[in-house]
Amino acid sequence: MTTSQLAPKLFGCRQSTVLAENIAKEYNTELGNVITTYFSDGEFQPAFEESVRGRRVFIIGSTFPNADNLMEMLLMCDAAKRASARHITAVMPYFGWARQDRKDKPRVAIGAKLVAKLLESAGATRIMTMDLHADQIQGFFEKPVDHLFASTIFLPYIKSLNLDNLTIASPDMGGSKRAYAYSKHLLSDVVICYKQRKKANVIGHMELIGDVKGKNVVLVDDMIDTGGTLAHAANLMKERGALSVRAICTHPILSGGAYEKIEESALTELIVSDTIPLKKETSKIKVVSCAPLFADVMHKVQDNTSISGQFLM
Repeated sequence: MTTSQLAPKLFGCRQSTVLAENIAKEYNTELGNVITTYFSDGEFQPAFEESVRGRRVFIIGSTFPNADNLMEMLLMCDAAKRASARHITAVMPYFGWARQDRKDKPRVAIGAKLVAKLLESAGATRIMTMDLHADQIQGFFEKPVDHLFASTIFLPYIKSLNLDNLTIASPDMGGSKRAYAYSKHLLSDVVICYKQRKKANVIGHMELIGDVKGKNVVLVDDMIDTGGTLAHAANLMKERGALSVRAICTHPILSGGAYEKIEESALTELIVSDTIPLKKETSKIKVVSCAPLFADVMHKVQDNTSISGQFLM
């Protein structure tokens, strides 16, 4: 058997253990064994406890803060490279530091570009991720990037709700492209929120562009952090006569008082994926797994077949 015919090996980073296990199950295999050594000062060293020589390796781990999650992905890529893996795919369902995709003011870093260079230096030969905060981040890499869309898993769920007078909404101008893509598949109207921020995570003013009276609204966004924008948008739409307001957010960062804001808001439901594990479960949050999508694309990458059929946007 040639090296190209060897079965790939899947490994999970500690922060994404459950998701990695679910992806491996969907892939019809088991996760490889990784042992992590800890030092008293917080330093850690992951080690593969099985050979990866000549294999395609998939390393699964979202890189949400803190920085240890990114560091673990880098260390595992480097370990696979030094163990003579043939291909190393960094499977990052949530690509952290993506909000730093440009210089929006003087004397700041472009964090997403830095992360891209670090991954390539560590040995990643392919990147697989979902719903990047900014599409242009793909161009930061000199390696292939499989940028998947969460619409693949969310659209069937929206359709299953059988909502009358459905309207898709974007919580800000930057998400209008995503909202229009969803509306195209759902044959629905679109409304957009225009917001001005006082500073990061703090909204100064929000206005609604479009009519939501008598409509069942579904807000779509790539991530939810503090929950302030979505809660504000949902409350505004209910005030303007919306029958119901739901939200779809791919990456549930949910920091600060996000859980409380969601519970107290006019949102009927918040639908998220499992790219980031929830800190706690609540009655308003529903999780739709991305594991089948990633497992299917990983199969196609291994078999060198087209993945274009997975792109609904």
